[in-house]
Formats: sequence, structure tokens, C-alpha cells
Amino acid sequence: MDSQVAVALALSLVGGVSTSIGALFVIVNKAPSLKMLGLLQGFAAGLMLSISFFDLAHNALNSLGFLKGNLWFFAGVIFFAVVASFIPEPTLTPTSDVKGRKKNGDEGGKDIMKKHRRQVLFSGIVTAVGISLHNFPEGMAVFLGSLKGLRVGINLALAIALHNIPEGVAVALPVYFATQSKWQAFKLASLSGFAEPLGVIIVAYLFPSSLSPEILEGLLGSVGGVMAFLTLHEMLPLAFDYAGQKQSVKAVFLGMAFMSASLYFLSISLPEDLSL
Repeated sequence: MDSQVAVALALSLVGGVSTSIGALFVIVNKAPSLKMLGLLQGFAAGLMLSISFFDLAHNALNSLGFLKGNLWFFAGVIFFAVVASFIPEPTLTPTSDVKGRKKNGDEGGKDIMKKHRRQVLFSGIVTAVGISLHNFPEGMAVFLGSLKGLRVGINLALAIALHNIPEGVAVALPVYFATQSKWQAFKLASLSGFAEPLGVIIVAYLFPSSLSPEILEGLLGSVGGVMAFLTLHEMLPLAFDYAGQKQSVKAVFLGMAFMSASLYFLSISLPEDLSL
């Protein structure tokens, strides 16, 4: 059993490192403009919504039934809506106001930009939490797949690795923009990826005896609700403000299509009796 856990940990680390690779794509370039940031935030929002609705919530509905699956999903929505009401947020100021004040030589423009950066940083942290929660069951899947054979485990780990690269971009981008620190962006994206090895450890030593599959699916459905709320509450307003509604909506659907294709190729790499 210990050797199987070691193999699964090594394979899950491949997925975790791929999140860091996504972060590298961000930090090797200059920090984006506000408009480009808005478009990329829209793309990241599409990734998050696809994971929430087409992966986590979808699996909860299939496993628990329509009523229970929805109850778990909306429990996550309500839970984080309550939590978010206690989190102070800087007021989002339209970018036109920032440009106008800069043109007029008003130093208040710098303060407004700081508020923008704080808002974007909050969005990046939220994305990192959501991606971490999504990566956790992927680590479980790698462990269960490796139990069926090394070939299954390797195929699954490689599929997850490709799937995690854009997730690393989604986490690192807002953090890099907000902090101007390549190290902070790389660190937070990498930490979100290492939720996968943690999933291996949890499922190997705790899951078999302490958590029923039904409760696990329900909790993952709630995670989907949390991610959907965070995306619509935090990421889309930023995208709309920075890039405009029409362009942002296009970016959202592009992100959803990209992640849906990624989830599809990930699913066909799994054996029939194993799913994320």
C-alpha cells in the first residue's frame, strides 16, 4: 500500500507542477493592461464556471439525484454568500475615472489604482481557493487510477497536467497584476496545484474509513456552488469593468469551451468504473 501511495504521490505531483508551468507563462511576460486583464479574467471566469456546472455540480446531480444534488449545490452558494457579506472589499471604480484623473494630474488616480489592485488581488485569491478545491478530487482520482495499474495512473496524471496549465494562468495572472511580484504569483499558483498530492494523502489514509462516497459527492457539489458564486460575484464584475460586457462575455464562453474540452479529454482517459 505504501508503495502505491508513493507512486500516486509522484504522479499527482506532475499535475501540481503543471499549475506552476501555467504560472510561468504569466510571469515571463509583462503585467497586462487593464483591458487585457479584463479579457483574461473573463476567460478565467469561463474556466471556473465550466468546472462548477459541468464537473462538480454535474457529478453531484448524477450521483445523488436532482433534488439532493441541487440542495448541496445551493448550500455552497448560500454559505459563501454569507461569508462574502463579512469580507470588506474596496469599491470598484470605473477605469474611465482612473484615466480621467490621471490626465488631469490628480494624484487621487494612484489611490484608485491601488483599489483596483486590491480588488484584483482578492479575485486572484478567490480563484486560487476555487482551483485548489477542484484539484483536491483530481488527486483522489490519480490515486484510485494508479491502484488499477501504472498505465492508467500515468495516462490520468498526464491528462490532468495538461488540464491544469490554464488553471495556473487563471491564478497567477490577477496576483501578478495586483502585486507586481512574480514570486507571489508563482507561489500562489503552485500552492493551488499542490492540493492534488494532498488529495492523494487524504484518500489513501482517511477516506476509506471516515467519509462516505455520498457525503463526498455532496461536499464537492457544494464546492461547485461556492465556485459559481465566487465567479459571478467577483470575477465577472472585474471583467465587465475592464474589458466591457460584450468582449468579456465572449471571453467567458471561450473559457467555458476550453475547459469543457479539457474535461472531456480528461474523462475519456479514465477507466469506465472510475470518474472524477
